[in-house]
Amino acid sequence: MPPMSLIGQVTKVGFMNKTATVTVSRFIVHPKTGKRLERSKKYLTHDEQNNLRMHDTVLIRNCPPISARKRFTLEKVLKSPEREREDLHARQAAELNEGTQPSPSPQAQA
Repeated sequence: MPPMSLIGQVTKVGFMNKTATVTVSRFIVHPKTGKRLERSKKYLTHDEQNNLRMHDTVLIRNCPPISARKRFTLEKVLKSPEREREDLHARQAAELNEGTQPSPSPQAQA
């Protein structure tokens, strides 16, 4: 099989060690009605560092079989909403702490 890369969303993580389930969606056009239909497929993906989280958008690439059902490995995390939210909270906490630092009083300087 030639190298194949897919972009999908992590739908299940943390139940198996070094494994995450990635759902890859695609759209097809119905031959008679012309409507767009969403088709999706789940792939078990090897995550060596266990760093994936729910709803991450990832790039996966096929590889030689790792286990009976694992045929893909994590290539890159494209977007991680949970990490972005944690980074935002950390920045806000740092700004808040920076703004509430006690300034030296004029009496202490004299």
